[in-house]
Amino acid sequence: MSTLGPPPGEAGLTAREADVLRLVARGQSNNEIAAELVLSVRTVERHITNLYGKIDARGKADATAYAIRNSLV
Repeated sequence: MSTLGPPPGEAGLTAREADVLRLVARGQSNNEIAAELVLSVRTVERHITNLYGKIDARGKADATAYAIRNSLV
C-alpha cells in the first residue's frame, strides 16, 4: 500500500494550506474555496500547488486520500 507524503505536521503544511486541503477534500471548487476563505482564486491555486508538492499529490484524488488518511476531513 502506497502512502502519499508525511503527516500534516511533518509535511510542513501551513494552517492556510491545511484549510484549503480540507475544502479540496470536501469536493469544493477553487472558486468555492476562494469565496469561503475570502481569498482570490489565484491565491487558492498557489496554496494548492504548494500543498500538493509538500504531500506529494498529483491531483485532487491524491490530496483527498491524503486528507482522509490524516483525519483532516
